Amino acid sequence: MKAYENFKGQIWKDEINVRNFIQENYTPYEGDESFLVGMSEKTKKLHHIVDEMIKKEVTENYRNADTTRFATIDGYDEGYIDKENEVIFGLQTDEALKRIVNPYGGYRMVEQALDAYGQSMDKTLEKTFKEFRKTHNQGVFDAYTKQIRKARSVGLLTGLPDAYGRGRIIGDYRRVALYGMDRLIEEKIKDLDRLPISEEDIEASIRLREEVSEQIRALGKIINMADKYGFDIRRPAENAKEAVQWLYFGYLAAVKENNGAAMSLGRNTTFIDCYIQRDMKKGLIDEKIAQELIDQLVIKLRLVRHLRTPEYDEVFGGDPTWVTESIGGMGLDGRSLVTKTAFRFLHTLTNLGPSPEPNMTVLWAKDLPKAWKNYCSKMSINTDSIQYENDDLMRNMYGDDYAIACCVSAMEVGKEMQFFGARANLAKSLLYSINGSIDEKKRNKDGSFIKVFDDVEKIEDDYLDYDKVMKNYKKVLAEVAKMYIKALNTIHFMHDKYAYEAGQMGLLDTKVKINMACGVAGLSIAADSLSAIKYAKVKPIRDKDGIAVDFETFGDFPKYGNDDSRVDDIAVEILSYFSDELKKHPTYKNAHHTLSALTITSNVMYGKKTGSTPDGRKVGEPFAPGANPMHGRDENGALASLNSVAKLPYECVCEDGISNTFTIVPDALGKENKQRVENLVNIMDGYFGQDAFHLNVNVLQREKLMDAYNNPEKYPNLTIRVSGYAVRFNRLTNEQKREVLQRTFHDIA
Repeated sequence: MKAYENFKGQIWKDEINVRNFIQENYTPYEGDESFLVGMSEKTKKLHHIVDEMIKKEVTENYRNADTTRFATIDGYDEGYIDKENEVIFGLQTDEALKRIVNPYGGYRMVEQALDAYGQSMDKTLEKTFKEFRKTHNQGVFDAYTKQIRKARSVGLLTGLPDAYGRGRIIGDYRRVALYGMDRLIEEKIKDLDRLPISEEDIEASIRLREEVSEQIRALGKIINMADKYGFDIRRPAENAKEAVQWLYFGYLAAVKENNGAAMSLGRNTTFIDCYIQRDMKKGLIDEKIAQELIDQLVIKLRLVRHLRTPEYDEVFGGDPTWVTESIGGMGLDGRSLVTKTAFRFLHTLTNLGPSPEPNMTVLWAKDLPKAWKNYCSKMSINTDSIQYENDDLMRNMYGDDYAIACCVSAMEVGKEMQFFGARANLAKSLLYSINGSIDEKKRNKDGSFIKVFDDVEKIEDDYLDYDKVMKNYKKVLAEVAKMYIKALNTIHFMHDKYAYEAGQMGLLDTKVKINMACGVAGLSIAADSLSAIKYAKVKPIRDKDGIAVDFETFGDFPKYGNDDSRVDDIAVEILSYFSDELKKHPTYKNAHHTLSALTITSNVMYGKKTGSTPDGRKVGEPFAPGANPMHGRDENGALASLNSVAKLPYECVCEDGISNTFTIVPDALGKENKQRVENLVNIMDGYFGQDAFHLNVNVLQREKLMDAYNNPEKYPNLTIRVSGYAVRFNRLTNEQKREVLQRTFHDIA
């Protein structure tokens, strides 16, 4: 077969096994970036058009949606930007940046989003849909208990994917290129034929047979979609250009069908490099063409959009799509998985300029080539557009062919998926332990208390006692965990029923491992608050109804982020306890419980929903992002702050990830560029060497962000890492910008 000519290995031919293909055929690269080239003439012309479109979208808050149809893989006409100069084809609709209306998660979200931007759905379609189709959101709220509704309303559970697409499923888009759709459909039909209708588990076995049938139909629709552009993806890709195009068609189908919260790309650079190296050896392409393919793929990824409401943007600021590409890492055999295409992918930040998407994620390992580490460090310093995650940790758990969904969620490509679950509010939970589960901010319309749990006694002491508070706190966390799993079971049952991602699931194994991704917000607030209660004296200030609405603290106390085990150990205890409590409760489809410390940019929204806390944070003030120390409290320098976060356990506790957003001023890394590059590499080696998990890296001055805040027109493309992902600073709300400006900018290492 021409597609497999000069490729080595047999296992990957006999079965669907992309990892084996990569291991047999890739070429590790130990050199530096000197081989990289600039944009081709075609890419320059295309990039100019796209750049102007994105600038208009940013500066004018421009939105446009296709209101003549609903989301579908093959229901849109082909779309081009500048056909003559495009080498990778395909858009979500027939025009760049025209958004898809996806009503299956919830129709109210569609109405609110369209109304916010002065548009409306075709009335006949709207009437027909509402009359004949139930949505995921309707199913969820039909099944929610009163307790879950209350917890959601007050912000004890927030950001639940009960009205929008859950996301965090990574289709193995490489399979489209390596095998072609005919082979993939053939294998799915074989799987379906082997699936019994079980007498032991009737519902699950019938449901799986139905889902695989849906997957087969969806794979056929991907063929139809590619046909519109004149490409026959029934067969495997025969060269590098086709490999990139075929892979992109697989991803494009996913973002046509779904508007999930994180539509990650996967781990593709090593795979693509196999094709590029083969074509180069044959003399079919040169470095200019190789870079052109990657540049134009990235241009298309930067154009992915979903129709969102302003309320959604309040939770997930910056209009993100989290098109995460995982790059680098080491193989189980000790070889580096860094290739020239890993360099080419990061080089798009130079050729095309910094951008939030795709979400560049470097898998950091001790034994990675030094030249690659230096290049990554240099690009972070220059662009603030890269996040790093600990490959030495994840490789032991997931092998060497895993990828990151969203920001920090690892899963083996093609073998695992995730049920996204947003976050539980640890800070509010602590207030519930003091106030007897009565909400400190919100009341019923008649003025009566909102009480989420019944068996938590109010603490009425003049000064808070650590042991008494901790005992109550654990009782509240146990109840939160129980309710949280019930909510997620409901959400994902209904999502499978009414908004199933058939196209993506068709590019995964039929028997797939599922992770139930829970999360927490407010870790640093809870840890500092308990530290204040333990090491200082904290007096609750109660309102006329006896509810603690503020706190007065006498004396100092250890603060998380300063490498002080007295408080860092409290943070570890909270996470470990909550993780253990989650695991006590059964999950839909027997999903594996995981937990993350991650808040995206919802720190502002969480703060609005949470009253004053014993650590000194006042009502309405933002949370710190992810696992970060609270703003300005990490006073002992960058390394002390990193050391505190590094103590949080990943394996068996926070398997969904631990997000740490780190900002350091350039001069703290040295006066010369070479010194800065080396020092940042040393910082990351030291941090990840302690089994730390994740690091967003910003190297910038606060003054630059202040200027961007006051003069946004000067910085249309200013990109920064915020909490597991990057954003254009000017896409944040003013409140979110101010929260970023309040964060610690380390001026000493």
